[in-house]
Amino acid sequence: MKNFSTTRAPRVALAAIPAAVMLFAFSHSANAQALAGQSVEDRLTTLMRVVDEQQRQIHSLERQVTNLEMSQRGRGMPGYGAPAGSEAVAEQPGADGLPVPLPPLAQVNPGAPAPGGTTGTATGVPVNPPPPEGNSAGGLPAATDGSGAIGQTQKASEPVRTQAEEAVVQREHAPLFDHKLTMDWGISDTYYDRRQLQLSGFLALDAIFLGNINLGETKSHQVMADLDTRYGLTDRISVDVDVPYIYRHSNFIVGGAGGAASTLSDASVNGSAIGDVNFGIYYQFLKETNSLPDVVGSLRFKAPTGTSPFGEKLVQVDDNNTNLVAPNKLPTGTGFWNVTAGVSLLKTYDPVVLFGSLSYTYNIARSFADISSVQGQTQPATVKLGDIVQFGGGVALAFSDKDSASISYTMALEPESKTRAPGGSYEKVPGSETTAAALNFGLNHVVNKHLTINGSVSVGLTPDAPNFVVGVRFPYTF
Repeated sequence: MKNFSTTRAPRVALAAIPAAVMLFAFSHSANAQALAGQSVEDRLTTLMRVVDEQQRQIHSLERQVTNLEMSQRGRGMPGYGAPAGSEAVAEQPGADGLPVPLPPLAQVNPGAPAPGGTTGTATGVPVNPPPPEGNSAGGLPAATDGSGAIGQTQKASEPVRTQAEEAVVQREHAPLFDHKLTMDWGISDTYYDRRQLQLSGFLALDAIFLGNINLGETKSHQVMADLDTRYGLTDRISVDVDVPYIYRHSNFIVGGAGGAASTLSDASVNGSAIGDVNFGIYYQFLKETNSLPDVVGSLRFKAPTGTSPFGEKLVQVDDNNTNLVAPNKLPTGTGFWNVTAGVSLLKTYDPVVLFGSLSYTYNIARSFADISSVQGQTQPATVKLGDIVQFGGGVALAFSDKDSASISYTMALEPESKTRAPGGSYEKVPGSETTAAALNFGLNHVVNKHLTINGSVSVGLTPDAPNFVVGVRFPYTF
């Protein structure tokens, strides 16, 4: 069987239009002869029926010409049913002396006969998109024979996402739910720059400060490389485990060397170790439809596998500057177990994707043998960090099948932490309440069906947030 290109089909169909016009003329001449022996009323009735029939056929031809022009501009995909209204509209052929109805142009399909009429146009141009709720035009049941006729229901009424949109879904919303293993490796750099005024002295007469006033500054880089392993257990349940490794470098700068506030001295401290391992489970409560968003709930646990910051002693680094103190090593974890429950929503409006999330983190209280940072001092206590409420939302734009960009806003609110001495009651830690807000930018590129590259930049908007976070991730799905 010979194959015909899709650009030739519109020409064949267009060539049938003059033949259709000639058929109109011949049928009109034959009807004129048949009308000679009829009464005036019968003639008027017959002529009105003829005119009405020819008008309907003309409208059918106009619609098909429009569809053919659209196909020549690259619109439509093969496999859809004949355009609505292109089928024969007359009664039985030759009935009552009326013209024989024209065959629909949709039947002109070189190399592929149309059994029982036609189930596909010559160019495969759909007139109407498939209804989202599984019903064809006019309320008739949708076709279920797999022929791609008009009205075929989309799979589970879910919008079809591009590869770029799928990358946004996995990054901002939830992992895969289709029995696939994903290894997501990433690396990020978090930078802090904090300045604070340090006073060393006393007040005289409750108004005059006697002593040194120094400006202290701390610059810190935290480089984290982690591997997040995810697997879809069912089409609604997915699990993951994330193992981070953290390298920290902090530079402490303080004035007051030699007793002069303008003379600076500094010290650097490095540290590296495994961070806090976390794992979680995701459940898809609602799959996205044409009218409803995708809703996914999550429950995550974080274990204190990293080094704890409590009990680390501060030592004087410079013998000539008593103001410069630094810890012996830098922590890589929080020292606490916590549980995070969250929910995220996502809605696709091709090429735009909207997403948002809300979560609550409960920090479990823990007792430590020593929480003091002063050398030679031991202070046992129970510490309860404030529970964190975090929320955010954003939008992503897929500007090609493989590339997308996103922007989002997140905020985390943490109340004051509390400590309790043995046998005592909880007391708030002054200054421990934090509000961290950040503006996030992302860029995703789909390399192939297995590998995606996700780049991100986060800019802190409050003093409690990092100055910036730069990262890149490489999720690979097997």
